[in-house]
Amino acid sequence: MANGGDYLKSPDLLPVTHQKRSIGTFGFAVIWIGMAIVLAAFAIGGSAIMTLSLPMVILATMIGSVLIGVFMTLIGDIGIEHGLSFPVYMRAPFGTIGTHIPSLVRGVTAACWFGLNTYFGAMAINGILNLLFDFNNWFLCFLVFAALQLINTSLGIKSIERFADFAAPVIILISCWMYITLADHATAQGKNVWTWIESPTTGIAAFTAFMVVMMANMGFWATLAADMPTLSRFFKAPKNERNWFKRNKTQLIGSLIVMPITNTFMVTIGAVAYMAVASADPINALQQSASGIVLGVLLLMIVLAQWSTNTSANVIPAATIFSNIGGPKVPFWAGVIIAGVIGIVVQPWSLFGVLVDALLIIGGILTAIVGILFADYYLIRKRRVNVKELYELDGQYKYMNGFNVAGLIAWVIGGALANMFPTYSSLVGFFVGAIVYYVLAKYWWFKKYPQAELDNPSDAEYLGITVGHDWNDIVVQEIEEKKAE
Repeated sequence: MANGGDYLKSPDLLPVTHQKRSIGTFGFAVIWIGMAIVLAAFAIGGSAIMTLSLPMVILATMIGSVLIGVFMTLIGDIGIEHGLSFPVYMRAPFGTIGTHIPSLVRGVTAACWFGLNTYFGAMAINGILNLLFDFNNWFLCFLVFAALQLINTSLGIKSIERFADFAAPVIILISCWMYITLADHATAQGKNVWTWIESPTTGIAAFTAFMVVMMANMGFWATLAADMPTLSRFFKAPKNERNWFKRNKTQLIGSLIVMPITNTFMVTIGAVAYMAVASADPINALQQSASGIVLGVLLLMIVLAQWSTNTSANVIPAATIFSNIGGPKVPFWAGVIIAGVIGIVVQPWSLFGVLVDALLIIGGILTAIVGILFADYYLIRKRRVNVKELYELDGQYKYMNGFNVAGLIAWVIGGALANMFPTYSSLVGFFVGAIVYYVLAKYWWFKKYPQAELDNPSDAEYLGITVGHDWNDIVVQEIEEKKAE
């Protein structure tokens, strides 16, 4: 560990400058189209259609998607306003060392998602090669596909956006084709896709099934809701704009409109796949429902979708977190490799069967972090952050030996209660985490460890883009001055 807290100042973790914010409203919408087409959505749909009709599955998914989209947008303002990534801002509610504990949970989860999505993409590639050349080695496809995605991510955010620009229109067209193919297969068996249910439920059981679908969708995207600043710090936003909605326009359209629509469509395809072949695995469903060139094109969509999702939603967040933990000795590209290795060694091919149950658990744990971030950023600091101190080992965020105990207690209580009530896991996690943290931090912890932005809530000193600050320039200047001393 470098002296003077230099390990906190890895170049990849410094605030993103206004000039480097390259993703606009359309760009983020395109990225979302790629990110939202994932195998977890198919699994949710396949599980849900067993007990609910398709219209009810769609309604539950849309509500859950919009709710988690609201969480994403609220937390994403941290990246918009201050240019900070998730693990760096987490130093405020968890401490300069304490940040590593919840961040590591998020990073490993993202790496596991990378592995799972890569596995399904590899199975699709194997299916295409089998059609064309009678080739059959899914594990080799898995390794090659993983390497290509990791290289793409290592090239930076612009490379990812370019890939999304190419993939999104293809994905939209082929997704519609996939739905029609599977729906026709189900109809040929005498099943009306809009009314068919395998095991109809009523009363409390139906309500519980509805809530499980909502929470599963929220649980899946809770990983990105916590980590949205890592992506949103690259979004274009106007300087000196005090209107929250205008400043966050890029996020609002992407997370509250594009994501819910795309995610709901993917859950619908998963439900129809189950009706067609009694399996929510789209690769299995397609191989039973289509053949020849049609099958090859549909499998290609799965490859493009997993690639687009992994780079933006999984590898970037995981690599940023691992870089934060390792400091300057672990640059972003090294974090990318670590994420890839973890995604491979967890043997993701064994995870699909337990996905919905896992989403409820993960959702509670991670939405508790979202609640803590919300309470810290909006309710306590009121969006004012002493950014320079986030990069100081002995600054105000050192707290007790690098730990903010209020944040850790709130996280444990929020995550535990969320998993005691799995039917409402994501909502319980968010609200309990936020309330417990607010009380402990405001009335106990910050009495012991004063915060400059609370003692002097100055817009000019502690707001970012709202008052025209470019924190990168200020932080870098301080680093250079200290080196010169």
